[in-house]
Amino acid sequence: MFTILGLETSCDDTSAALVTSEYSILSNVISSQVQFHQKYGGVVPEIASRHHLQLLSPVIEEAIKEARLSFDDIDAVACTAGPGLVGSLLVGISAAKSISLAQNIPLIALNHIEGHIFANFLNKIAAPSARNDDFDFPFVCLVVSGGHTSLVYVEDFGKYELMGQTVDDAAGEAYDKVAKYLGLGYPGGPIVEKEALKGDPSSIKFSRPMMDSRDYNFSFSGIKTAVVYYIDKLKKETQPVRVPDICASFQQAIVDVLVTKTIKAAVAKQVKTIALAGGVASNAYLRQGFKLALNKTELNLVYPPSVLCTDNAAMIAAAAIYKYKNSDYADLSATVDANLVL
Repeated sequence: MFTILGLETSCDDTSAALVTSEYSILSNVISSQVQFHQKYGGVVPEIASRHHLQLLSPVIEEAIKEARLSFDDIDAVACTAGPGLVGSLLVGISAAKSISLAQNIPLIALNHIEGHIFANFLNKIAAPSARNDDFDFPFVCLVVSGGHTSLVYVEDFGKYELMGQTVDDAAGEAYDKVAKYLGLGYPGGPIVEKEALKGDPSSIKFSRPMMDSRDYNFSFSGIKTAVVYYIDKLKKETQPVRVPDICASFQQAIVDVLVTKTIKAAVAKQVKTIALAGGVASNAYLRQGFKLALNKTELNLVYPPSVLCTDNAAMIAAAAIYKYKNSDYADLSATVDANLVL
């Protein structure tokens, strides 16, 4: 058995985790920066990287302490090399290089999207939240977050096909923008989801761009714009702005598109399982939407616990396991790429 130290600093969460070769989480420490970015209504890259510099070292120390290990017990260090914010990524890879050099252990550089996918492997061990007894390759994974909305066919370890992705806004980004326009605050996803619980999802018929297109791409800018126009129209006519109904109807439109496209991709690839990943995968309404749709099929659904949906280092360490087994290491000249493709 071996143990990997994972580091995640791609955006505004500073995280370090220790994960074993059996996908067992020994520790997963996450320090959120939400409080520092709320007043700006979104992540400010310079502020994010500055806080990573301040937080990463104590977060690593806490992860090692929580796992009851020492640096000498670590067999490899893994970090996110992209995609993400360049300044934030550089903090993580610099720390990983330092640990690799000081401890004379392998350095593994990873794609952030790959990390999200592998959060589902941790789910098999830690906390099954869906029918995942038969979870294995191949499968189709919907990675959906504030920065990404992608459909990935996962054939095997390291073998991925990007079937489709957003052509404009990510789904989570649309949540944030709608929340901001409604004056609900940041981050928008959890707030919109909470407001939607009090509303009627069928009260307003918002558009569902590209839902029936022949490809597997997404478009959420149009839904966001439709919501903005609807709100402006109500205000112009001095009509009441029913926030819960707007949130519920907006969320229904997003879920309809995500569910329809993902099932279409899964059927095309003839897989048995659909996996969810990314911050928006923690949305209870999205999960329920998939469950209801999949009841009519033979497809299984898996998704990580909510703490493993958002950015975390355990998923990075998990994605590094197969690379460690195959001696797929990075050298000290490795760099980051804000637009790294899977």
